[in-house]
Amino acid sequence: MKKNKNTLLLLLMFLSITTLLVLVGIVGRISYLGLHEVSANLPSFFFGVYIIISCLSLLTLLNIILIISPLSRFSFGHKYIYEAVNLLFPLILLWGKLLRVSRRSIERSFINVNNRLIGRSNIKVYAEELLVISPHCLQLAACKYKITYDVNNCHKCGACTIGAMLKMAEEMGFHFHVVTGGTLARNLVKSTHPKLILAIACERDLASGIQDVYPLPAVGVLNSRPFGPCYNTTVDLEEVRVAIERYIIKKNRNNDK
Repeated sequence: MKKNKNTLLLLLMFLSITTLLVLVGIVGRISYLGLHEVSANLPSFFFGVYIIISCLSLLTLLNIILIISPLSRFSFGHKYIYEAVNLLFPLILLWGKLLRVSRRSIERSFINVNNRLIGRSNIKVYAEELLVISPHCLQLAACKYKITYDVNNCHKCGACTIGAMLKMAEEMGFHFHVVTGGTLARNLVKSTHPKLILAIACERDLASGIQDVYPLPAVGVLNSRPFGPCYNTTVDLEEVRVAIERYIIKKNRNNDK
């Protein structure tokens, strides 16, 4: 299933890149006479640029094929692929709409490939440089201790996963906050200045959040929604811990100096 999701993004990226190349080619063809009048060498220069862009696009697609395959260790240029995926995402969504592919499927594929790209980039940060963000719906709806503006109001009763996330944050040393939306999340990023974000949310919020904080790297962990969206959601705590341990440096930054 995961392979199919990753392949979906690859297909939509191929269509998006092809669309851009066709548009650039049409513009170049229409502009040919005007370019030639300005300088006899301009058409050749434009064609050379077009060839370079085409080759880079093919390399990007080849790299994504490598990343989603067992040969991911042979992939290269992860930073530039990451940028290409993020920049092309609006066009990817447009193609998905034209092909009647559900937005959720595209977003899930995008998150999977995004996480693999960041994983292959060998990013390592100190725990205090990691910001972990959770949606407010991870808290039990009936709980009277609201934690939206101060997560430490949580009494860690164990009825939801917020208490366990707080204990994990205290143990490992990363920043953990609960947010109600993108505005609060962006304000947190500005105030904490993280070098890496790990966000827990649904497909829509993760995909848009990764776009919002770009080029700051953000890893996404999907929540579970047994009672439907935005109500008493939960998350696989082991998946969160494994993801965090993959990216943090074990030593405290102050003790490492």
